[in-house]
Parts: sequence; structure tokens; C-alpha cells
Amino acid sequence: MTTFAPFSDWLAGQEAPEALKTVVAAVAEECVAISRVVSLGALAGALGVAGSVNVQDEEQKKLDVMTNDMLTDRLKGCAAVAAVGSEEMDLIEPTGRQGGYLVTFDPLDGSSNIDINAPVGTIFSILPAPEGRAPAEADFLIGGRHQVSAGYAVYGAQTMLVLTINEGVTGFTLDDQGQWRLTHPDIRVPADTKEFAINMSNRRHWAEPVRRYIDAALAGKTGPRAKDFNMRWVAAMVADVHRILMRGGVFLYPWDQREPDRPGKLRLLYEGAPMALLIERAGGKATTDGTQPILDVVPTRLHDRVAVALGSANEVDAIAAA
Repeated sequence: MTTFAPFSDWLAGQEAPEALKTVVAAVAEECVAISRVVSLGALAGALGVAGSVNVQDEEQKKLDVMTNDMLTDRLKGCAAVAAVGSEEMDLIEPTGRQGGYLVTFDPLDGSSNIDINAPVGTIFSILPAPEGRAPAEADFLIGGRHQVSAGYAVYGAQTMLVLTINEGVTGFTLDDQGQWRLTHPDIRVPADTKEFAINMSNRRHWAEPVRRYIDAALAGKTGPRAKDFNMRWVAAMVADVHRILMRGGVFLYPWDQREPDRPGKLRLLYEGAPMALLIERAGGKATTDGTQPILDVVPTRLHDRVAVALGSANEVDAIAAA
């Protein structure tokens, strides 16, 4: 019988500062608690809207608010955390401590899926905090290559935690005792794929290169790509990226001419940068347009947006060439 190592054993063996390990452990533990709330749904009074909007002027679900409070409270209580930032909050929340780490998160990615029992998740990123002074908003605006850890939990048929601390990407599955177990020790994204994820209903709003790429894929074996593609779209970035990490593919959320002054829809700090770090460290590519790495984009504000084209390396190159 296969024995799956506990998350705590794996974490203890990582070559990383002990303070960083405590932050990663705190996020992992709170994701277990979030998983329980998500799984109960209506039984926990967690379905429906909260009657409020977030800083992006989006209607918040009850679970958006609940999970944001859960993660915020847990991380503000972690001795190694100096401040947190969330997709659901206008401003950062300092803890009153100096040094250590800054944590950003999307507490419940894909919350529109909650009421239909489709996959959702939590995305997080950990950055170094400044030493010798209280952190400020500017300390979060340093670009994705400065992340010291990133990951997500996906709440689906199985609840999984996927993260990176050093060079690799590792996956854990939640067991029936509420413990993470190492199940995917070295996740790699295949270089080639015949699968893409995009919201086709927005085709008329895309830039011409994106339309060309998708049209070529839809043409199948008789088209310029000379192969048939499948399309998948879960409407939750965490679920679509998880599929890519498990079996390959590409995910696109491109610039949209309905909002020409915005570079994209997804949030750089809370979604784009942490997912880009995972994809790159798993051997894939994560770009804004097939060419510019997301990790090279430096935010100017906490809630900056970014266009996304990421996944299997050769297919991302094909997006750039379209």
C-alpha cells in the first residue's frame, strides 16, 4: 500500500527559512478550514450574495467575505507576517510587526461557481517584507520574480494544495482526517497540448492575434495547426490552471476592447503573479500575450490587472506567433 507523506514532514525538509515555513503552514491550515466551509454550502449559510461590492466594484458572495476574514485573521495572527493584501480589500492590513513576509491572496477564486457546486479555490503569494520599518503599500509592488512562495488550494472532487517554495511545484491532497498528504511530488507541464481554455463568448472583443490563434485551433486537422483541439472553461482560474498543471493545456484571459484602458481582467498580485510562478517552475510559460512574462510585470497599484496567456510552453509560443 502506498504511503503518502504528511505535509508537515515535507515542509520540515524544505531548504527555506523557518519563518517562511510558518507562513506557508498557516495558509495551508486555513485552506483546510475554508475547504470545510465550502463543502457545507447552504448548511453553513454560505451561499448567495453578501449585499456588498469589493474594490473592483464586483458583487461579493457570502463566501468571498467569509473566506477573506478567515485568511486575514489567521495570517495577522502569524508572527512572521508583517502585512496582508487581498483582492477583496481596498488597502493592505499591517499586523504591527516588522520584517518577515507580506502575503497576498484571492480568498475564493471563482466564487460565481459556488451556487452551482463547481470548483473554486484560494490563491496566495508570499513576498519579503522590509526590515526595520513597518510595511507600506509600495512594498507589495515589486513584481512577481520577488515571490518567495506561491500556491493555491482547489476545492473540487478532491481538495488539493499546490505550491512552490524553491524550484519545484508540489501537490498535496486533503485526506479524510483533514490532513494534507504528498501525492504529486514533482508537477511538470507537458510542452505540447491539444487543449485550450478561453471564454469564447468574448471572441468579438479580443485583439486580432488572439482571434487568429483561436480560429486556427478551431480549424482542427484541416487548418494551419494540423491537429484537433478540445476547449475547456471552468470560469475559475484556479481550476483551469490546475488542469494545466495536471495534464497540460493553455489558459487565456486576454485584453478586451470593451475596456481598452485596462491591460486585462485578472488581478496581477492576487492571481496572475502567483499562477505564473507555479507555471514557470513547472516548466511552462506564463505571459501577457505569448511573449512578455507575467513575472516581469511590475504593478503600480494593489489592484492592477493583467492579460494572461499561460500553460504548455510550445503552445504559448504558438500564441505569440499568431
